[in-house]
Amino acid sequence: MPSYLATYAALGVAIVCEIAGTTFLQESEQFTRIAPALATTACYAAAFYFLSLVLKAMPLGVAYAIWSGVGVVLTAVIGTILFKQSLDLPALVGIGMIVGGVVVMQAFSVTTGH
Repeated sequence: MPSYLATYAALGVAIVCEIAGTTFLQESEQFTRIAPALATTACYAAAFYFLSLVLKAMPLGVAYAIWSGVGVVLTAVIGTILFKQSLDLPALVGIGMIVGGVVVMQAFSVTTGH
C-alpha cells in the first residue's frame, strides 16, 4: 500500500493534470485546434493514470470527491483569471458548498484513511 504522502502527492498530480486538460479543452475550441486538443488528451490520460494510483490506497468515492471538488474550484479560478469568465452568487455559493463538503470529509470521515 502506498504511503499517505505518496497517495496525496499522486492525487495532487492528478488534479493538476485534470485542470490543465480542462484549460486546454477551452483553448482547443471544440477540438478544432490540434495542439490544444492533443494537450487535452494527454493531460486527461495522465490525470486518470495518477488517479488510478490513488485508488490503491483510497476509496473511489473519497478520491473522486476530492479530485473533482478541488478541480471544480481551481478550474473556476482559472476561468476567471485566464478567460475573464465571471461567476454569479449562486455559482459561488455552490462552489463554497463543494469546498465545505471536501473539508468535512477530510476532517471527520474515517473513510479517507487519515
